[in-house]
Amino acid sequence: MNTPAMRRYLLINPNTNALTTQRLRDVLLPQLPPGVQLDVQTARFGAPYIACEASHAVAAHACLDLWTSHRGTPEQALHGVLIGCFGDPGLFALREASGCPVTGLAEASFIQAAAHGPFAIVTGGERWKPMLQRLATSLGYGAQLRHIETVAPTGAALQADPKMAIECLSQACQNAAQSGVASIILGGAGLAGYARLLQAHCDLPLIDSAQAGWEVLLQQQAPAAPSKHDGFYAPWVGLPPDFMGVPTRG
Repeated sequence: MNTPAMRRYLLINPNTNALTTQRLRDVLLPQLPPGVQLDVQTARFGAPYIACEASHAVAAHACLDLWTSHRGTPEQALHGVLIGCFGDPGLFALREASGCPVTGLAEASFIQAAAHGPFAIVTGGERWKPMLQRLATSLGYGAQLRHIETVAPTGAALQADPKMAIECLSQACQNAAQSGVASIILGGAGLAGYARLLQAHCDLPLIDSAQAGWEVLLQQQAPAAPSKHDGFYAPWVGLPPDFMGVPTRG
């Protein structure tokens, strides 16, 4: 009897904070279905938390860097890639280059929230508001995103102080609920698992961005040997060997 092949997924934390990576592992690994492997990796360079345009841009490069070194072979191909940041750095580049499905915490959350109707976002870091509005618009969810409630502490600060996070995020969710939305996304890899803790404090459905990312990725169909279709459209100069090893298309 032939044993079904293991389905291999890659989860990339685009910041350099190992505690964020561990939180993603703690929340998602216990939920793996049989026959599924999730490889969770931390960015090899960049910022310890992503909270501005520059750190977001570098994080996109860090995502590509990890993908090139963990994409596998046709015999051990990736079946999907999840960008573990609520901002999805590198989403479009990875989707273009990879032969397997790619999504991010923000896009996946938008998909789930939009099923309820108009939605709001609660997240840490005040500079995220225009960045998330732009991302939602580029993904086709701009009209349904009605409100973004940012709290002053960054996602990293919230992660480091759970008691403060519960108090701060609870008030933020109550504020967001007053905007006439049908659901609220609790966005941020460092906030994985908090939606369940906060649900008792909010009458609207709370969507955990990490949970949403994993659920949406698993629902997508992948080719049997996706890495055969990986490829960039330009040759590289001065980048690591793993970049050079990805085929060039066209």
